[in-house]
Amino acid sequence: MSSLPEELRREYALRFGKTHEYRDAVWRVLTAEFFQRWIAPDAAVLDLGCGWGEFINHIGAGRKYAMDLNPDAPGRLAPGITCFEQDCTQPWPLPDGSLDAVFTSNFFEHLRSKEALRDTLTQARRCLKPGGRIICLGPNVKFLAGEYWDFWDHYLPLTELSLKEGMELLDFTVERCVPRFLPYTMVRQRPVPMALVRLFLKLPWLWWTVGKQFLVVARAGA
Repeated sequence: MSSLPEELRREYALRFGKTHEYRDAVWRVLTAEFFQRWIAPDAAVLDLGCGWGEFINHIGAGRKYAMDLNPDAPGRLAPGITCFEQDCTQPWPLPDGSLDAVFTSNFFEHLRSKEALRDTLTQARRCLKPGGRIICLGPNVKFLAGEYWDFWDHYLPLTELSLKEGMELLDFTVERCVPRFLPYTMVRQRPVPMALVRLFLKLPWLWWTVGKQFLVVARAGA
């Protein structure tokens, strides 16, 4: 485990280094035109498994936090974002009920077990205010089959329904559960003009044609 941060640094650079500018442009559109609806301007938000900050750098919020073991993550974040370089299954350095939202994209599949996911969701549940939201995006294994395992660091296969059930067991109320949302990856495809990305977000019926990632949005109870 001691070599994990350096391994993450190398994996991320190898996988995303050549496409970072395009990915950043896509996330600028995704945050402004889709995910911002769930984040108030004065909200306290944590980006779980933040990578190079594509979400947290662009979302509008009052207080911004990020969490990742990748040692390159802090240097990629915009000024004013607090980064926690730690294992997400361990206690988060935040008070109970201090967050309005937790966001995570393409992260849960990198956890080693359902127990690790449960511990992570438990920390999110503790830190969220009553009524605070967790927004989860990730590859849906039911639509990917063998392709899911093409990435070295994929461990935990999930569907939108398995994640929904796990959240409900931890007293989250699932508000939205979308089996097909975004395409599986932006790494192995031609760049798409941002105008088409915006159009795609406005036409949910298109999600069913190419979407292989789920979207699950849930609220924390009192």
